[in-house]
Amino acid sequence: MARIDFYILNQAGQHSRQTFACRLAEKVYRLDQRVHIHTRSRDDADRLDELLWTFRDGSFVPHERLSHSSARSESPVTIGCDDEPVEPCDLLINLCDEIPPFAESFPRVAELVTSDEDCKQMSRRRFAAYRDKGHTLETHNV
Repeated sequence: MARIDFYILNQAGQHSRQTFACRLAEKVYRLDQRVHIHTRSRDDADRLDELLWTFRDGSFVPHERLSHSSARSESPVTIGCDDEPVEPCDLLINLCDEIPPFAESFPRVAELVTSDEDCKQMSRRRFAAYRDKGHTLETHNV
C-alpha cells in the first residue's frame, strides 16, 4: 500500500498548487529521488514546465515533459498528463481532479489541496477512495 500525503494549502487557485508542486519536486530532487508530476491538461503541463524554471530565484529543477513517444526518462522530475505512459518512481504529485489509474504503482503520492471549495470537495473524494483501498494517509497543513 502506498503512503498518501495530503498537503492543505492556505491559498486558493491552480497557481498555488503548481507553485507548491515545484517546491515539493525541488525538495525530492535534492534528496536524490525521482518524482512525476501529473497534471489535468497539456496546458497545465506546459505552465508547470515553465514554472519549474522560474518559481524561485536561483531554482534549478531538471525536468522533462513526457509525451506518448518518451515514456522513459532519465530526468529526476517528469511532467505528464492525460493517458501518457508513466514509469513509476519515488513520488507522484497529483494535480488532477481524479486519482490517475497508475497511482497505485508509486510508493508515495502527494495530493495538493487549495482553499477553493471545488478543490476541497474533489480532494475529499480522493481521500475517501484512498482510505477505502487501505492506503496510509497523512495530512499536512502548510
